[in-house]
Amino acid sequence: MAAVIDYVIVSAILLAIGIYGLTVKRNAIRMLFAIEIIINAANLNLVAFSRNLPAPNAAGQTLALFSIAIAAAEVAVGLALIIVAYRIHKDIDVKEFRSMSG
Repeated sequence: MAAVIDYVIVSAILLAIGIYGLTVKRNAIRMLFAIEIIINAANLNLVAFSRNLPAPNAAGQTLALFSIAIAAAEVAVGLALIIVAYRIHKDIDVKEFRSMSG
């Protein structure tokens, strides 16, 4: 059995990778993947801490399932926006989107 600290360390590594992906990468799809990695880090924390509660409690797992469902909807909307942006501008570089006006 792994201790809670093992899960927290893995979650912190996932969070660091996600933040790195958001700050360094300029591709919209890679940024979407980075957001998903951050959400997965939060879900891992929810499940790890809920698993180690003294009383049998499934609140963490339930919140993680809702978070996964919301993340799936977020990915669907994000990919739709990226596809529309690519069709209009033939590029998905976020830096170019910032310079657009009107």
